[in-house]
Amino acid sequence: MTQPPSAVSVRESGTGTPLVLLHSFPLDASMWSAQLDALPGPTGHGARVLAPDQRGFGGTELGTDEPSLDALADDVALLLDAAGIGRAVLVGLSMGGYVALAFARRHPDRLAGLLLANTKATADTDAARANRERIAAAVLARDSVQLLLDEKVAAGQLGPDSGHLVDRVQGMIAAASPAAVAWAQRAMAARPETLDVLAGLRVPTAVVAGAQDGLIPLTEAELMVRASPDAELTVLPGVGHLSALEAPEEFNAAVGRLLERVAG
Repeated sequence: MTQPPSAVSVRESGTGTPLVLLHSFPLDASMWSAQLDALPGPTGHGARVLAPDQRGFGGTELGTDEPSLDALADDVALLLDAAGIGRAVLVGLSMGGYVALAFARRHPDRLAGLLLANTKATADTDAARANRERIAAAVLARDSVQLLLDEKVAAGQLGPDSGHLVDRVQGMIAAASPAAVAWAQRAMAARPETLDVLAGLRVPTAVVAGAQDGLIPLTEAELMVRASPDAELTVLPGVGHLSALEAPEEFNAAVGRLLERVAG
């Protein structure tokens, strides 16, 4: 049984269709500032946007569970319970997409729509799992996330035209705790393939990809779209791995189209 963190930090804005934004690794919910501002719409009634800091990041405690995306998915269900929300649209970017897919597998009756951005439904390769464990072990041994800064993780996540965002992303990475970084890496390494989850969905689905994403190729987005019975693909030119930060207007437009399909 998942033991929820005793302290959970959530940013919220607007009213209307419940919309949960799940951030990428190793960032926090502050990455969604443009979405929190814009997605409720000019009257504020377009969406009720909730952006939680996931376990160990931002203002949310790590808790005591073993590393697992299932724990993060169950945290989202508990967040909905606390907010009095039955069903919600989930938007997950990168690691947030993995969590959204775990939520779709564990709590399908609570999903009203799904947007997966810069993420994939395939499991890690052996090499990718080994690299995650390398990073997890190193940050714990050093009690520091300096390794992520030394390896220029921020620049590697951004497209060629997004250099102005490097300092902002580096700031979020530098604020991450070593324990949370290691926990999340091990949780992601253990995730299963979830193409079957997508195939079983009966809710409107959208996939967003950055044409210049150096971490997850466009073929992964296309694979998710083919697996889904009702998915639309948006490819953002010139955009890297952090599409919500790099192209907020275009990203928000994709979310808006999904909300219209959910409401329709």
